[in-house]
Amino acid sequence: MTEERKTMLLTGASRGIGHATVKRFGREGWRVLTCSRHPFDARCPWPGGEENHIQIDLADPNKTIEAIEGIREKLGGKLHALVNNAGISPKAPGGGRLNTLETDLRTWGQVFHVNFFASVVLARGLKDELSAAKGAVVNVTSIAGSRVHPFAGAAYATSKAALKALTREMAHDFGPLGVRVNAIAPGEVETSILSPGTEKIVEVLPLRRLGQPSEVADVIWFLCSDQSSYVTGTEIEVNAGQHV
Repeated sequence: MTEERKTMLLTGASRGIGHATVKRFGREGWRVLTCSRHPFDARCPWPGGEENHIQIDLADPNKTIEAIEGIREKLGGKLHALVNNAGISPKAPGGGRLNTLETDLRTWGQVFHVNFFASVVLARGLKDELSAAKGAVVNVTSIAGSRVHPFAGAAYATSKAALKALTREMAHDFGPLGVRVNAIAPGEVETSILSPGTEKIVEVLPLRRLGQPSEVADVIWFLCSDQSSYVTGTEIEVNAGQHV
């Protein structure tokens, strides 16, 4: 008998950590369903990408809920991993940080829908498929969820702090279903959206360097694999010691 091919659903797949995660799981033979607000980009370097892509605007709660049934049809009964990687961090005009005094209420709502609410909506909507596979959920939080960050805005930071707390609550609730729920908190990772001034942060990191998206993807892989079969309810810092 051939071994069952595992399936992952990944949000925020269009760049950076998302791209690296698709490639990491692809090397392991997994089928990867990708979600983003953009149509599939033919330049993405993996086979079967278009047929396994779901275009969904996670900022719209109604559209997120409506997408569940279509995702379930693509899964065919089992989901071995759900990785909630999508995140937005709006900036002020000129790229400045949006603090609690300046962030419009509608912006708060948009950020929380993408960064926080979508994670629990997807997990709850797909709980039967996750349970059938004894699967894993990984929520991607941030170093900004535990401290004031020079670039990440207040809405982004508090949404990521809430996502960390949600990880604990989900681990408690999904555990009896055989589903593990963990989080990772990346720090300064080398992607196309690095803010000017990041080099000043890197100078004082214990490891004195930026992280690579592939290094974050490796930790996501660990938390979705059998190597972490007794790990749930935790957040792993992936930030060169930035949290110490």
